[in-house]
Amino acid sequence: MPQLQTTALVTGATGFVGSAVARRLLAEGFTLRLLSRPNSDRRNLAGLEATVVEGDLTDPASLKKAVKGCDAVFHVAADYRLWAPNPDELYQANVDGSRALVAAAHAAGVQRIVYTSSVAVLGIPKDGRPGDEDTPVTVADMIGHYKRSKYLAEEAVRELAAKGAPVVIVNPSTPIGPRDVKPTPTGRVVRDAAAGKMPAFVDTGLNVAHVDDVAEGHWLAYTRGVIGQRYVLGGEDMSLKQILATIADITGRRAPTLQLPHAAVMPVARAAEFLARFTGRAPVATVEEIRMSKKRMYFSCAKARRELGYAPRPARAALEDAVAWFRDNGYL
Repeated sequence: MPQLQTTALVTGATGFVGSAVARRLLAEGFTLRLLSRPNSDRRNLAGLEATVVEGDLTDPASLKKAVKGCDAVFHVAADYRLWAPNPDELYQANVDGSRALVAAAHAAGVQRIVYTSSVAVLGIPKDGRPGDEDTPVTVADMIGHYKRSKYLAEEAVRELAAKGAPVVIVNPSTPIGPRDVKPTPTGRVVRDAAAGKMPAFVDTGLNVAHVDDVAEGHWLAYTRGVIGQRYVLGGEDMSLKQILATIADITGRRAPTLQLPHAAVMPVARAAEFLARFTGRAPVATVEEIRMSKKRMYFSCAKARRELGYAPRPARAALEDAVAWFRDNGYL
């Protein structure tokens, strides 16, 4: 149990997972310092007893200033876009930014760093079994710039850990729950399904975890994780059809029954991306999403259960809390 004087920097606290991590740390008595870009949406910081420091993952000087005097760093921030007009921005934030932050924290004498990676960087067995921390994978297996940037970012962090940086890595699966203000790509699916705006779906699958369980996993990684190791923070494997049926049951709507082949949806995604280059608004569907959906992204969190004491709740609870939050905050 940390003392009240323990100071932690949390990056990404304005976002979905980061805000949940910040709340979990406050419950343990941490003194929090939250890194935020000057123009970030700070609704998720409302009511948090924390000091906001302005900085950016692409500004190494601001990162050195932010970590000074900290005992712990939770690096949750990432550029999570499955489509970007300039893909270089993803690599600058996710790869270069993570390398710079972890290096700065190590140089500043930070005692423990928890780095938030993603199951997106893990392999998926071809025989249908769930992937885990040891499933073989290479950068060539990464679909699209987001996954590739996160893979290279984790590689950079692991290299720093090998040189002495006190890093524990966590790989969240698909977090769902309250305070998804943006919302995330998966949050948009939950929101649209709850609003009755998803009449059809493709055959895919996800590992669904409550965002507060993912935050708990960060805390457990901090207190019990082994430096240099990584831990999947997952929940329950569900097909998209099952997810939509559960949301329909929660909301009292009819579940969609029209399943579309991936080939039929791909032209829509290409057209949406083409239009997005003119409108500047994110496309309603992306080529990366369709390509990724051809695989069922199922993962095992057995290692985190065994070594950290991680105990995720059923996926339905995450979906119920997400739907309730979207409803209560005017998203539906």
